[in-house]
Amino acid sequence: MIVKQPNSRRSFLKTSALVTAGVGLAGPQAFSSGSALPKNPLPAWRGFNLLDFFSPDPTQGRKNKPEYFKWMADWGFYFVRVPISYPSYLKFDRSRPIQKDEVLDFDEQRLEEIDRLVDQAHQQGLHVSLNLHRAPGFCINAGFVEPYSLWRDQEALDAFCAHWEMWAKRYKNISSKKLSFDLVNEPFMREDVNDQHSPGGPVPIEDYRRVAEAALKTIKSVKKNRLVIADGNGGGSIALPEFADLDLAQSCRGYFPHFISHYKAPWVYKDPINLPEPSWPGESNGRHYDKSALEQHYQPWVELIKKGVGVHCGECGAYNLIPHQVFLAWFEDVLDILHDNGIGFGIWEFSGTFGILNSRREDVPYEDWYGEKLDKKYLNLLMKYA
Repeated sequence: MIVKQPNSRRSFLKTSALVTAGVGLAGPQAFSSGSALPKNPLPAWRGFNLLDFFSPDPTQGRKNKPEYFKWMADWGFYFVRVPISYPSYLKFDRSRPIQKDEVLDFDEQRLEEIDRLVDQAHQQGLHVSLNLHRAPGFCINAGFVEPYSLWRDQEALDAFCAHWEMWAKRYKNISSKKLSFDLVNEPFMREDVNDQHSPGGPVPIEDYRRVAEAALKTIKSVKKNRLVIADGNGGGSIALPEFADLDLAQSCRGYFPHFISHYKAPWVYKDPINLPEPSWPGESNGRHYDKSALEQHYQPWVELIKKGVGVHCGECGAYNLIPHQVFLAWFEDVLDILHDNGIGFGIWEFSGTFGILNSRREDVPYEDWYGEKLDKKYLNLLMKYA
């Protein structure tokens, strides 16, 4: 397989966006529906999540290469969301669960690693959204033991605010046009954080609001115009009209329906092997899903925009076991709806099982891209909206 030489990259950039029928290089405006839609107060950032600090063990993150930032910018993307597990930048004994008296033991060396990622993104003109994927007292994922509950315990909330105060002060001199804060990933009630199949549901709105207001007040006390984002409730999918009076933008998800986005994902399904192969449009549990079902799903987020609340889709995409053509058909409908309403997106990964690089899909004719395996069809679809 031949590796492209540098002088071929620009020609690829110019031609790849034209592969999809009718697509030019005019950018998002070329796809305007022409209707008098309300304007989203947030920019339609389009880009990717970077999982460098996703693991609580700082040695286990999915490290992204410095050249990735340039490729993103060259391909027309200008947003990265950085979901962070807060223990990744602390000093403590990792042979056991973290203790209450350790949650504020910041490790300057680890913080500087995050600084470098932020700086690399800014050098390429990318907006950075820092997110606490695991926060003191909460993580939607299984396998993490916290010493208290963010939604119930004042000690946890105090620690949560202390972390955001640290970040607010650390990045006080960075413009909100370049940096935003995403408070906590996908709020959800877990009775047993070590059992991913435990019963749960949306956080009681009064508890989520109390947490969000406290963190917002902390951040704004350091930098009044810092842009702050709250994820939707119930794992990110439920819009929050109850927060419309707060100085908060909101983040939805592009994972509806889950039988498409998380097909055979082992952390979601107990028995992923025997799932029926999906189609799009398609059926699941007696319900029909198509683009109109997607439009209905996102309507509460459109209503938020009408209220003057900024909306962004902080995570989206699909796991690599969904048949590729099914994925592309479904995701084009998702992107059409987001685009028509001025909502940007962050694909869950740039490189990895959800990404355009190195996804390990078995039904994709990859193109070699400087030693990386590029899903060109996926990239072409994204560039239609970049």
